[in-house]
Amino acid sequence: MATIEYFKSKDILTRVRTTVETAFYGNNVVKISSPAEMYNLAKNSPGTIVTDMPIYRPEELGLPQGATVLLFNDGEVTGRFAAARRIAGEPGVDVNNLAGKVREAVYNTRYRKLYHCQAYAGLHEDFMVKLHLLIPENHENIALSWMLNFQYINDFYYKMYQNSRQLNEGDVYIFSDPDWRHPEHPGGLAFFDPENNVAAILGMRYFGEHKKGTLTLVWGIANRNGYASCHGGMKRYNLDNGRSYVVSVFGLSGSGKSTITHAKHDNKYDVTVLHDDAFIINTEDGSSIALEPAYFDKTQDYPMGSEDNKYILTAQNTGATLDENGKVVLVTEDIRNGNGRAVKSKLWSPNRVDKFEEKTDAVFWLMKDPTLPPVVKVKGAALGSAMGATLATKRTTAERLAEGVDPNALVVEPYANPFRTYPLSEDYKKFKALFEEGIDCYILNTGAFMGKDIGPKITLGIIEAIVEGTAEFKQWANFSDLEIMEIEGYVPDFNDSEYKNQFEARMKDRVEFIKSRETAKGGFDKLPAEALEAIEKVISEI
Repeated sequence: MATIEYFKSKDILTRVRTTVETAFYGNNVVKISSPAEMYNLAKNSPGTIVTDMPIYRPEELGLPQGATVLLFNDGEVTGRFAAARRIAGEPGVDVNNLAGKVREAVYNTRYRKLYHCQAYAGLHEDFMVKLHLLIPENHENIALSWMLNFQYINDFYYKMYQNSRQLNEGDVYIFSDPDWRHPEHPGGLAFFDPENNVAAILGMRYFGEHKKGTLTLVWGIANRNGYASCHGGMKRYNLDNGRSYVVSVFGLSGSGKSTITHAKHDNKYDVTVLHDDAFIINTEDGSSIALEPAYFDKTQDYPMGSEDNKYILTAQNTGATLDENGKVVLVTEDIRNGNGRAVKSKLWSPNRVDKFEEKTDAVFWLMKDPTLPPVVKVKGAALGSAMGATLATKRTTAERLAEGVDPNALVVEPYANPFRTYPLSEDYKKFKALFEEGIDCYILNTGAFMGKDIGPKITLGIIEAIVEGTAEFKQWANFSDLEIMEIEGYVPDFNDSEYKNQFEARMKDRVEFIKSRETAKGGFDKLPAEALEAIEKVISEI
């Protein structure tokens, strides 16, 4: 079995893990055996909107025959809140104080019914992790979405798990109480003890906190066991004469990673999808494994009546209305609030697999840096990884921001993964190694270039040219390690002093970010000197 559920008495258990796991054995805990059981509970949970939209092939997903999409809406908060995260082991995190709060949170659920849900992350024998979630009654919709987002336990996956690679790791245990309140944590508390695969998610109703909170721990396990942890999408283009081309795209919510991953390219290609949000790359053989079967996507991207909505399983923070036949249907556009979401089934991608044996051919860093043209090819492993470590984007409605944070400011999120719990240098070294093995590195600007929008049609056209081998890249200005594909209307002009100054400023932002990692969190995320040198070389060549 991949992870360890039952510890021997000689094994040492940590304070936080013991506190959380112990809660699972209370006499007020009900173990849920299947998504079908949780579906019936969620359907009758107060506030649930039972739509008339049928779930496509529900029995294949562990749901009852005739099941329809369930909608549940939160209140003011409809996105993740990064400021609530606390990671054991990071400077300034008082584990004793937080462990006490977790004990109190568990105690205060003693008069409530709790549900124990189980699932797997990792969909191949080479990497599987068993997951446990404990959550109070009246939050059945969160539990249902969690069980459907990850792999529910059935005979097929139970046997796979029994035969999976042994990891010297404990199962993942997560305690959640969305009703928890504390004056010191007005936005909630997401406390992780990543070395021991345990978390407490308190005072947070948004399902995305539970999905990404679980992945936070799973990505940490993957990192410790020879994998590069990836918050992105991966697809394979199956070309003529037995050829294939595998691409990986890395970007935050709203960057286009899901759109690119699921793009059908007007059916020009036979495409196989691994996943659009969470996968891992084996650093020894280059193979990749999906961590989840389902997809958690913005509903706004798929208007009412879209064929893609056929695959919705549950919806969150989305409107509802009656159609012309008097049936309750979703209002998928973001009218009620921003960041309406839905869990979609694995069936959305008909050509879906859970493992790619082939190595990825290209990594695309998706950025929203207004000084970058639509595509840049990066040569040199150090610069390629350094640009990933300084991936620049803008905040979206998927994240709830702390008071005073400018939502329009350009921000850096290394490798598009704000859920890392291990030193940043580990990701830097792993991606650098991939580039050293011959994987190509590109930056795609999916925002705007100096005020001119870059639409999906342009971005997908670029990817198609790269995949087909028809893309023509030329040296960019005086840069020895950067090349561009010249696209009419998007050609950078360094004779324009305003553009030149802005480009230099954005590259200096990256320099400052790398320097800041030397002291932030006690230097926990300090990068090798070569990362800084690679960016400074670009600036020297402007």
